[in-house]
Amino acid sequence: MGEDAIVAVARDLVVSPADSPLRVAIVGAGPAGVYAAEALAEQDAVPVAVDIIDRLPTPFGLVRYGIAPDHLKMRGLRATLQRTLDHPRVRFFGNVEVGVDLPLALLRAHVDAVIYTYGAADAGRLGIDGEELPGSLTALDLVSWYCGHPDADRATVEEALSHARSVVVIGVGNVALDVARVLARAPEELQLTEMPQHVLDALADAPVEQVTVIGRRGPALASFTTQELRELGRLQSAVVLVDPHDLEPLGAAEEQAAAESAVARNLAALRGWVEHEPSPGAVRLSLRFRWRPVRLLGPDRVRALELERTAAGADGRAVDTGELEVLPADLVVRSVGYRGTSLPGLPVDERTQTVTHTAGRVLRDGRPSTGEYVAGWIKRGPSGVVGTNKHDAKETVASLLEDVAAGALAPCRQPEDLLTVLTRQGLHPVLLENWGAIDAAEEALGATHGRDRTTLHDRNTLLAAARLAAANREDG
Repeated sequence: MGEDAIVAVARDLVVSPADSPLRVAIVGAGPAGVYAAEALAEQDAVPVAVDIIDRLPTPFGLVRYGIAPDHLKMRGLRATLQRTLDHPRVRFFGNVEVGVDLPLALLRAHVDAVIYTYGAADAGRLGIDGEELPGSLTALDLVSWYCGHPDADRATVEEALSHARSVVVIGVGNVALDVARVLARAPEELQLTEMPQHVLDALADAPVEQVTVIGRRGPALASFTTQELRELGRLQSAVVLVDPHDLEPLGAAEEQAAAESAVARNLAALRGWVEHEPSPGAVRLSLRFRWRPVRLLGPDRVRALELERTAAGADGRAVDTGELEVLPADLVVRSVGYRGTSLPGLPVDERTQTVTHTAGRVLRDGRPSTGEYVAGWIKRGPSGVVGTNKHDAKETVASLLEDVAAGALAPCRQPEDLLTVLTRQGLHPVLLENWGAIDAAEEALGATHGRDRTTLHDRNTLLAAARLAAANREDG
């Protein structure tokens, strides 16, 4: 029996009373998922009950595990997201992986609609020789590690950092600048962040002397924002170095981009650094444009990176020139985007790495699939800032509410509550009160180091803190 047939049979078992709330499951507790829950919970046209499900024991996704730890104000967005989790119409089920712990067909059989918001969790690839050498990491590897993600490969990252006198970051987006900035910071600049203690220790011990950020096109076509760029100039123990020849727009596409106000601000910031000279004891943070990576070199681990100078094509794309350079490198961090992955039972377009949809309605075989919706990066691709997810989620929720108004979607489900279903599957979801215990444990740990919080990174430790809340509840 196919998945849609299973769902149809389950729905035929019982029809809920007309005043029953529409039960919506949201797969993914990052910003897109929480914003979708907010849009549903705060409307009054349709009675709803919202269950947010995440494979991790903790909510907030990108805000917790993607925003750089030294961006304390931006990470404070979790307080806003927490208010939605606290809404009486919303529940949180952490440590449940849909498609693995909970089959998608079973989930769909027990709710009226599902909104998939699980993001884009795979790193993009360069597709060049040497990419798999030790000492070659993705930005996702490094960001997950320094943010304390439970799935981070601590041993691999810390081994790579221990050799890293000369670091090359490939990419000129905000994530690339985050990585460069964190690696170039003095240890004392990171002491008040939420980083796990082992991360702070490893960064303090890393022998970083040079960080070079490489972009294949000119700076006018880079995707970083001015705010991120300017932060590089405020580092306590690093000096930013820029070649003035890189700043002249080449070709029509670069000249047109340079006339835009945001790009003009970027170029002005870069020009402010062209007179800089290396200074004794300071990390040299170089921004180099119009170079593309050709291959990573080294017999046993990364020792250097071969680059080719590019020129500007008529359409703004980088054109090879044949001019090569070998740049010494002990660590190469590839920051070239993210890719969506397929949830078992949910189709993902191989070309776009997103779920095919129309205004957030999931398409199966070219037709809207009743009760299935999508929001966030898995809907539109890895683009925009955190706030972009709010507009994106509202569009999807508007489509869902339109379908209810049109009679295409209505409460009609089995009487079992989703928590009962999860328990019968042998699962022990992290509920909101359990997350509260994790939150309190992190604050307590942070206080021992003079910080507001220290992130718990180990899954078993997170679950132990969650179980403490359950044990207290039983004792009470």
